[in-house]
Amino acid sequence: MESLATNLHQTLGSRVGALGSREGDSPTRRDVLRLAAGLGLSFALPGLNLRAASRRGKDRPKSLMTIWLGGGPSQLETWDPHPGTAIGGPTRAIPTKLPGVQIADLYPRTAEQIHHLSLIRSMVSKEGDHERGTYLLKTGYRPAPALIHPSVGAVLVHELPDPRIEIPQHISLCSTRWPQRGGYFGAEYDAFQVYNPGINIPNMKSRAGNRARERQRLKSLDVVSQALGRGRRFQIKKTLHRNTIAGALKMMASKQLKAFELKDEPKAVVAAYGDTQFGRGCLVARRLVEQGVRAVEINLNGFDTHAGNFTGHKTQADILDPALAALINDLKQRALLESTVLLCIGEFGRTPRINPADGRDHWPTGFSCLIGGGGIKGGQVLGETDPTGKMKTPRNPIQVNQLYATVFSALGVDDKKELITPIGRPMTFSDGKPIKRLL
Repeated sequence: MESLATNLHQTLGSRVGALGSREGDSPTRRDVLRLAAGLGLSFALPGLNLRAASRRGKDRPKSLMTIWLGGGPSQLETWDPHPGTAIGGPTRAIPTKLPGVQIADLYPRTAEQIHHLSLIRSMVSKEGDHERGTYLLKTGYRPAPALIHPSVGAVLVHELPDPRIEIPQHISLCSTRWPQRGGYFGAEYDAFQVYNPGINIPNMKSRAGNRARERQRLKSLDVVSQALGRGRRFQIKKTLHRNTIAGALKMMASKQLKAFELKDEPKAVVAAYGDTQFGRGCLVARRLVEQGVRAVEINLNGFDTHAGNFTGHKTQADILDPALAALINDLKQRALLESTVLLCIGEFGRTPRINPADGRDHWPTGFSCLIGGGGIKGGQVLGETDPTGKMKTPRNPIQVNQLYATVFSALGVDDKKELITPIGRPMTFSDGKPIKRLL
């Protein structure tokens, strides 16, 4: 039986006895949560039935898909090249399906699909450090000493829960140093991390051997749970361990788990995305959104090119270009783009100046992103950077909070809704205004 509770089964088999061996002691909440912690799930487990999953176009529930380019991609080697200038380097430009718009020649396949999205060339941020920049670009807020903001994906799951989804609604694919977090909503809204999508998802299969043994282990778990609750009837209601266990058991029998697998995909489709971890991640992301998952992040690291910028970006483009182009085309052909906001962005851009190591350094002013779908207009080009590199501020600068106010608006979330955080501070989901040209 397929199961996402392997750790539950394994640890129960090996540790329930150990918990009971402390003579005179009852298991603590920490004991039980430790047993379930290996599941690594975000148990705000709310889901689509087959009929709902088959809906297409505007009738579907909306989702957010974020392609995260970790390290800070160079705008000059992606979506805003300036060939033949002092800052352009060896990168050339190629035409796209957007009339009069050129992108770096490293992205010929994306050039054929980019007209479905809009291009922002004037993103600005006040954070030039990787960790702080990532925090800002994933939450819409700068880091604060006493408060952890929820990521945009966590906000969507919190505000748009779907009780039909039996798998996590907030998922991060491929490895990343700073995955999306639940912030002041709590750890249950953290993104569920899948490090090697389409190949191996840990803790998906039961090792109990047979159903009888599996039932016995679940009975053992029930003994532990009852011991935990003995004399703590009111306190136990405040814990999450019962929700954790119930969520795991619900998931282990769900057909929606197939969204994580690629064995049913035609070989030609898999090949179109590229035989890479990131390519498989993009394909799994499409399957997850098709199933009704609310927020998916696909991570591609390696853009921190302080040295060897041009060879580094060529290596990354060989991975990103086929996967991104195939994903845009797939979403469009399957009528999923109308219900899916697709955002491709990193924590900042890179300097117009080329340093002595043939690299580019951090540049939080005038960087680029792609965005579209889910009610956001395609075919738009916003902002402009100085081809000489002398003017730091781009034309029509777009702040991060404006970007996410636009995303929330497209997805139907009231970004000005005020919540009181655990430290008693009133907060809204965004303090920016939507970009009218994109809505």
